Amino acid sequence: MSLTGRHVVVTRPAGQAAHFATALTDQGAIPVLYPVLEIRDIEDVAPLLDAAIRLDSYDLAVFVSPNAIEKALAAILPRRSWPATLRVAALGKSSERELARHGIHDVISPPLRFDSEALLELPELTDVRGRRVIIFRGDGGREVLGDTLKARGASVEYVTCYRRGRPQLDPAPLLKLWEEGQLDAVTLTSSEGLRNFFDMVGRLGQAWLKKTPAFVPHLRIAEQAQALGLAKVIPTEPGDDGLLAGLMQYFASHGNGNSRPN
Repeated sequence: MSLTGRHVVVTRPAGQAAHFATALTDQGAIPVLYPVLEIRDIEDVAPLLDAAIRLDSYDLAVFVSPNAIEKALAAILPRRSWPATLRVAALGKSSERELARHGIHDVISPPLRFDSEALLELPELTDVRGRRVIIFRGDGGREVLGDTLKARGASVEYVTCYRRGRPQLDPAPLLKLWEEGQLDAVTLTSSEGLRNFFDMVGRLGQAWLKKTPAFVPHLRIAEQAQALGLAKVIPTEPGDDGLLAGLMQYFASHGNGNSRPN
């Protein structure tokens, strides 16, 4: 197998890396868990609880990430059931799995690209004039989804479910692997996570990172990586499956260690 013995850095938040790490292990790789985003509880849950009370008044609920699903439903479902008439939209297979775990099926989700632009291309979100939409998300984030839905005539409300932060992790284990020529690849799944990772590994780690194959599931992340000086940026298809396929294809064609930094 092309990934046998390869050390691959997994930067997903703690608690969300297991699925991808298992897939890597199944292919003989050695996952190196180094979460670059920390998911934190919000301090003021009142807006979320208020939204839970008013769920029946909405036509569509959008969850922007598995984190939004986990945090929002943890507050909502102990207090009330999900309205049978409230359609749900989400981004990606991980989000669909998380929703299904809570008994929510028939999810509107883009089949190929897992971003706001792809969701907005779906017929269910094209004609939304007069509809009430609630978007569950983390603090901050991109506004393209809500802005576009408003421009199409929808009434949009954002509800913050969690905060994102940068973990305090020691980069020494990564630096040791790099120094020994054993760190083969890095996977980066968000622009914010990429920026955090770049800062967390310090100047020495940045020098190694710029020579290490970095696998990213979105062109926006690829552009950010190139702007930071990463020389080997490999765009992949979305999701864990896309990252895994990209890794396997790359190392199948790069043979015995030729891709390791010199």
